[in-house]
Amino acid sequence: MASVALAQIIEKMKLENVTPEVDISKIKIKQPDINRPALQIAGYFEHFDAARLQIIGFVEYTYMESLSVKKKKEAYEQLLSYEIPAVVFCRELVPDDIFKETAIRHNIPVLITKKSTSDFMAEIIRWLNVKLAPCISVHGVLVDVYGEGVLITGESGIGKSEAALELIKRGHRLVTDDVVEIRKVSDDTLIGSAPDVTKNFIELRGIGIVDVKALFGVSSVKDTQAIDLVIRLEEWNKDKEYDRLGLEEEYTEYLGNKVVCHNIPIRPGRNLAVICESAAVNYRQKKMGYNATQELYKRIQQNFNNKRDED
Repeated sequence: MASVALAQIIEKMKLENVTPEVDISKIKIKQPDINRPALQIAGYFEHFDAARLQIIGFVEYTYMESLSVKKKKEAYEQLLSYEIPAVVFCRELVPDDIFKETAIRHNIPVLITKKSTSDFMAEIIRWLNVKLAPCISVHGVLVDVYGEGVLITGESGIGKSEAALELIKRGHRLVTDDVVEIRKVSDDTLIGSAPDVTKNFIELRGIGIVDVKALFGVSSVKDTQAIDLVIRLEEWNKDKEYDRLGLEEEYTEYLGNKVVCHNIPIRPGRNLAVICESAAVNYRQKKMGYNATQELYKRIQQNFNNKRDED
């Protein structure tokens, strides 16, 4: 099961740790959901998911402040006796000494953020959803072309990296070469990224490894990108019939999500970068409601009807 180290969350979200006595090195978050423990502080623990990150907002904080010392000790002891990964106080709200002492005794980190409760919840859930999403690795190249994530796949040596390099020279951005880590962040969205080892590098046969960021600047690379379109490169086969109109969309599937896929035959003289650009722009047009194939079909039908009327 995927997990995220609490230390990484603290660094990413710029959280202040008010319980440095607690060892956080082995604490990991395994769920993208969070919990606001208002009901638990009030004493209701039915269906309580202690494995989630616990968020204390203004409502919970004011209720906690209204409790007597005796009630606080009882409520905190009951809540923090569960194996909670961490408790985060929003809006720079400072936990009282009783809460901190109880948390330290149970080895539960207490953190503080400047963000409002709603902003922090939205940000942490979005980030955890990406980090903890189901993940697979595929062989290919992922490039941001006009804002569309184009995943170029095909047999090794067919020209994927060369096409990516030409796209980068034309102003587009590389996400990853050779290995693409694909995460399913929702039923509609796949996010692609590069493994840390190969990030910003392209391998060109006969030349070697090229550092895209160093050669073309920071504007030529990107950390992550939604995968909108797959272009599968294959050797030209004169005996095979290829779709020339595109009346029906073809799809490929990753982690249960369907993605539009184009099979592009390769032969000498074909400019792969221009083909990829055209495919990305055409896909974007379709998203905006314009389909060139349907437009051509309408014109043919209209022309046919006109000629029939003349006859």
